[in-house]
Amino acid sequence: MNRRMRGIIKGFLAAAATALVLAQPMDGTQLVHATSGNETETVERSSDRVITDDDRADADAQLKYHVDSILKRTHPDEYTLQKLNDTLYSAYYYIANNELSVSELWSYVSEMKGKLDAIVPDVSVTTPTTEFLQVGDNWETPTASYGQQVSIVLPIINLGSEDLTDLVVNPVVSNDVTVWPFEPSSTGYGQSFAEIPGNPFGGNYEAGMFARRELTWQFTVREDVLTGYYPLPFEVWYTKEGVRCEEPVTLTVYVYTEGKPGAGHIGGDASAVESKPRIIVTGFETDPEEVYAGDTFTVTIHVKNTSQELAVSNVLFDMQAVESGTEANTTYAVFLPTSGSSSVYTDQIAPGSEFDIKIEMTAKTDLSQKPYVLTVNMKYDAGKDIDLTDEAKVSIPVLQEARYDTGDIQVMPASLSVGNQSNVMFGIYNMGKTTFYNLQVKYEGDFIEGGDTFLGTLKPGETANVDSMLTATAPAANGTVKAVVTFEDESGNPVSFEREFALDVYEEVYQDPVISDDMMPVEKTGPNVGLIAGIAGGAAVVILIVVIMVIRKKKKKAAALKQEDDFLNSLGDDK
Repeated sequence: MNRRMRGIIKGFLAAAATALVLAQPMDGTQLVHATSGNETETVERSSDRVITDDDRADADAQLKYHVDSILKRTHPDEYTLQKLNDTLYSAYYYIANNELSVSELWSYVSEMKGKLDAIVPDVSVTTPTTEFLQVGDNWETPTASYGQQVSIVLPIINLGSEDLTDLVVNPVVSNDVTVWPFEPSSTGYGQSFAEIPGNPFGGNYEAGMFARRELTWQFTVREDVLTGYYPLPFEVWYTKEGVRCEEPVTLTVYVYTEGKPGAGHIGGDASAVESKPRIIVTGFETDPEEVYAGDTFTVTIHVKNTSQELAVSNVLFDMQAVESGTEANTTYAVFLPTSGSSSVYTDQIAPGSEFDIKIEMTAKTDLSQKPYVLTVNMKYDAGKDIDLTDEAKVSIPVLQEARYDTGDIQVMPASLSVGNQSNVMFGIYNMGKTTFYNLQVKYEGDFIEGGDTFLGTLKPGETANVDSMLTATAPAANGTVKAVVTFEDESGNPVSFEREFALDVYEEVYQDPVISDDMMPVEKTGPNVGLIAGIAGGAAVVILIVVIMVIRKKKKKAAALKQEDDFLNSLGDDK
């Protein structure tokens, strides 16, 4: 290997941590942006100039970065890895030992990238799209006059499922007043931040807005600025799953500028940016204010023609609600227009004027309690331009009525004395589609205390079983106790209801026994007098019984003898 080749490779290895990414400027010149830390260097890639060793080092680094990207995405086997290395070093050798122009060099680099990709058939080239990076719709188009300072906010949302890291954002600046309305600055415009999280809900716009990143630039409007809307493009570089993007995503916001009298307007000649009116949503409200699932409501959406010079005409608004459902063949719009049509038409909206879109809709009865997006699609004409379009989104919260019931209240015992406890048991049923939070039961009654029971969260379709012990504190004949059930719905609103049950509380009365003179105990005159008296009494009873039995036996015997004498006497008379 010659000295120049070794020097190039040595220089490349020292800069191996530098990430190189490609960009295509607006003027068509092919450039490479070498990013290391927070610094960005622009290198020419299209020229007839003969390449230098620095050009060779840049090309080598670009190829090495491409191989690293392949390795991170594919994890090839050892055979494939060897082929990648062989191809890479053959490219190094060719670049080091040939006199090429800048254009020829980068054409060769592009060709070798294709050969490297072909070695690993399933390699996928990182091609950024706006499918996952978008501008949030919470920004407002600012207005500034010549010489004034203005803040430009770029809200970035990530609709993709993967986290993006090491983001660098640069405005696409130009010295052409018809392209860039601000004074050039000697300090860099680039901003960077560490990461923007992925979207776990698969492209959910609200989740993306919640995790958005907002960057702000302070610019001074040029003195020779034109009047009208300027698009402000920003290039976003990022790393996704460990792989640096090869091209940036371009996100665009707008600014409305007012030039000096006679300065002219954007779109005044073929080389200028054409100014087009924009229709924006400035707010909305519903009637009734709270929309419940199954309700019919009127939504009023306020829109404004931001142009101060051109009226918009032949304006058609079409409202499309987000779809819901678990299967493709059972999805449906969550809001349905009662008239059957979701479109509203107006002939014209004057410059700077507002218009109210009103439409009556019905929310589906089985909707969960959460906000639902209503998209406003706008189609209109302005001057010579026809079929211009805009889009805006509003989120309408839908509530669910809390539906509940209880089972029969069992009280055991239903009658008790003061100071004792009774067991109260019953079930609470969640019969709606909203979750109950902080569910608890308290008891009200002047003659009871205790029994407070906390049950926590009760989901739709579930039952909470109440098992409380009440203590009777005062007598109450046929008393009534209130069981007060309270909870919070998913919006944090408190809900309560009552159930009554009977509880009889009495007070126990203890009376002293009444003792007469006849029942007074005989004074003891000797040892164990009571026992002797008892035995004597028992003996007397036994004797009495024996005497009665003897007397009855003698009477029966006498009666039998008398009957026998009478029978014998009757026989003598017959003789």
